[in-house]
Amino acid sequence: MIADKGYDSENVLGKVKELGALAVIPPRSNRKVQREHDRELYKERNLIERAFNKLKRFRRIATRYDRKAL
Repeated sequence: MIADKGYDSENVLGKVKELGALAVIPPRSNRKVQREHDRELYKERNLIERAFNKLKRFRRIATRYDRKAL
């Protein structure tokens, strides 16, 4: 599971481990014990997130949500 720092809680990490998945969530800066995470895999998450944001922008143009006032 790849997620933002906002999901760095013991509850979420425990659930991910319970499901048998690997958590790629960077630790928050205020954690007393910093966990390791796969930085390269987390960078790929960012690329995918940017791609979805671009698709959303194109959808707005293609479906003409940004109509001009006549």
